[in-house]
Amino acid sequence: MEIPAKQKMRFMSGLRSNGVTDQRVLTAMEKVPRALFVQRTFRDCAYADMALPINSGQTISQPSIVGKMTSALNVGPRDKVLEVGTGSGYQAAVLAHLARRVYTIERHRRLARAARRVIDGLSLVNVIVMTGDGSRGLPDQAPFDRILLTAAAEDLPATLLAQLRVGGIMVLPVGQTDTVQRLLRVEKTKNGLEYRELESVRFVPLVEGVAQDI
Repeated sequence: MEIPAKQKMRFMSGLRSNGVTDQRVLTAMEKVPRALFVQRTFRDCAYADMALPINSGQTISQPSIVGKMTSALNVGPRDKVLEVGTGSGYQAAVLAHLARRVYTIERHRRLARAARRVIDGLSLVNVIVMTGDGSRGLPDQAPFDRILLTAAAEDLPATLLAQLRVGGIMVLPVGQTDTVQRLLRVEKTKNGLEYRELESVRFVPLVEGVAQDI
């Protein structure tokens, strides 16, 4: 499914006006039809800059936030990326156009299955979608060059930081409530962690374990 030309023009213009300026990220987002990742009820809003509800009480983030998080991650073509919180699969599909490989973990089986179907339909063969406890990461595949969380942690997650290589970058929302969260960029250097606050955001919380849904 191609993004209709007029919608694509408005979509890309909206991303730029909302602060997404990295051309590689813009190109990647232009290639991913967001309409495939939203519920049919909301297809008319697929290219508006707004978060939308998906199944299992989760959301697909607004495109400008996806763009800003992806830009902050600064993904290179040889990078191995871990995403915690697959959701609809849209963020992973964007990352697939920038990274060598993307591992994405979702605690809701229903969401993971749906995301896998759409991603496979787009022939994004460098994305591996798994059901699991994202708070534990993927120690068997570590270290990762980049780690992205699409759910808010109360504090910096030590387990995931341990799976980030030296020189790697993690981008995540941090906050103890769903009304006060800050988007952080964390770089792991040989001398420790370097932090940069990006902006206020609102994400669903990072929850341990695998959801007991079907």
